[in-house]
Amino acid sequence: MGENFSVASGQAFTWQTIYKFVIVQLFVVIFLCINLLLIGTFFSKEFFYTTTRYMFFAVTLMSDSFILIISNILVLLNFFSLPIQFYQCVIIYIPLVIFTFVTPITLTAMTLERYVAICMPLRHAELCSTRNTVHIIIIIHGLSSVPITIVLSVFFASAMGSVYTKYTTCSMDMFIIFQWHDYFKLAVYQFYFLIMSITIIFSYIAIVKVAKAASGENKKSTWKGLRTVALHGFQLLLCLIQLWCPFIESAMLEINLQLFKDVRYFNYLTFNIAPRCLSPLIYGLRDEKLFGALKSTVHFGFSSAKLHINSKG
Repeated sequence: MGENFSVASGQAFTWQTIYKFVIVQLFVVIFLCINLLLIGTFFSKEFFYTTTRYMFFAVTLMSDSFILIISNILVLLNFFSLPIQFYQCVIIYIPLVIFTFVTPITLTAMTLERYVAICMPLRHAELCSTRNTVHIIIIIHGLSSVPITIVLSVFFASAMGSVYTKYTTCSMDMFIIFQWHDYFKLAVYQFYFLIMSITIIFSYIAIVKVAKAASGENKKSTWKGLRTVALHGFQLLLCLIQLWCPFIESAMLEINLQLFKDVRYFNYLTFNIAPRCLSPLIYGLRDEKLFGALKSTVHFGFSSAKLHINSKG
C-alpha cells in the first residue's frame, strides 16, 4: 500500500493517493452526468423553463456543475503539481467563488418562493412570474459577484508587482497575503450566510404556522414544502461549514502533514462535492413532475440507443 510509482514529471504517488484521486474523479463524473441529464430534462418541456421553482432549480444545477468542473481542474493541477501563471489562477478563481455563492443564494430564493406559494398563495402568480424570475436570477449573479470583487480588490491593493509574473500551483491561499485578509474574507462570507440563514429560518417558522392551520390536501402540500425548506437549510449548512474548512485544515497542518491531507480530502468530499449533489436528490427524485419527465427522457434515450443498435444489426 505504501509502494510508490513515478510519473513523467518525476512526482511519486502512493497507491492510497491514487485511490483517493480516482474516487474524487468518479464522484465528479457521476454527478456531472446526473446534473446534465436533469438540465436536459428541464429544457425538454416549456412548463419547466417558465415555472419559477424549476428555473431556480436549473440555476443550481448549472452552478453546481460549474463548481464541480472548476474545482476538479484545481484538483488535477494540484495532483500533478502543474504550475500556472498567476493571471490564469485568477481566471479560475473568479468563476469558482461566484458560483460558490450562486448556489446558496438561489437556495434562499427557492425558499422564499415556497414561502410565497404557501403563505401568500393569492400573490404567488404575480410575484413569481417568469419575467420576475429572470430578473431575480440576474440579481442573484450580481450579488454573488460582490464577495470576489471585494476580496480581489483588497488583494490587488496589497500585492507586489512581481507576483503577477510568477508561476505557481494554483491555490486559494495565494490570494491571502496578510492574515487579516483571511479574516476579512471570512467576515464577508459569513455576513452573506448569516442573511441567508435568517431568511430560511424565518420562512421555515412561517410555513410551520401555516402547516398547523392547514387541512386535507393543503396540509399535505404544506408539509412537503416544509421538508423542502428543511433540506435547503441543510444544504446551506454544508456550504457554511465549507467556509470554515481552511481554518480547520491550517490547524491540522500544525499537528501533522498526513492528518492535514486526510482532513482536506474529507472536507472536499463532504463539504464541496456533497452539497452539489443534493439538488438532484431534492428535486430530481422528490418532485413528481420532474421525476416523471426524467424517466421519459431516460427511457427515450435507451429506446433510441436500442433502435440504433438494431438498425446496425
